[in-house]
Amino acid sequence: MQAMDLPPSHSLKNEIAAAAAAMVVEQGLEYGPAKRRAVKQMGLPSPTALPDNDEVEESVREYIALFCADTQPAELAALRELALVWMRRMAAFRPFLGGAVWHGTATRLSDIYIQLFCDDPKSAEIALIEHNVDYEPRTVTGFTGGSVEALSIRSVCKPLHETVGVHLMVYDHDDLRGALRPDAKGRTPRGDLAAVEQLLGPSQPNP
Repeated sequence: MQAMDLPPSHSLKNEIAAAAAAMVVEQGLEYGPAKRRAVKQMGLPSPTALPDNDEVEESVREYIALFCADTQPAELAALRELALVWMRRMAAFRPFLGGAVWHGTATRLSDIYIQLFCDDPKSAEIALIEHNVDYEPRTVTGFTGGSVEALSIRSVCKPLHETVGVHLMVYDHDDLRGALRPDAKGRTPRGDLAAVEQLLGPSQPNP
């Protein structure tokens, strides 16, 4: 089927995904807010059908390939290095890296998302307090669909000259079993310390 024969709804979703992708890369927005802002920017009614996150991610990859191919790999590596710092600091709580920094679509404006799997849900927060780390506790929707606590930190990334948001998502240890199931694309949805260290090796493959 040629592009001109695509159903109008499909074409519109592609346009929304492309507009949202530009905001994700250039403004550091998360996918949900970017899609909603794209709809508003395009003057579309609020009930408009939105592209799913996989469609936006594909558009983000295309945008990066077109406009950021010279800078994004170094920015991604710097964010993965910073993620590794925090994963090592929180190693006692079984840290796993997820999101754009894990999947390879992050840029200098992206936040870092690390999931912790704790026997005691308050233990990670106590560890931050004991080490005098300033953080902001929030409640967010986790990958299980339920509410989880996020401990949000602002951390300096020296190579990028940026202050990056690092979000430590606190899960029960029992949630770890479901955390490693492949996503809709068959990819590993998050990686542990060893996996992130491997990403920062010579080949730096994307999961």
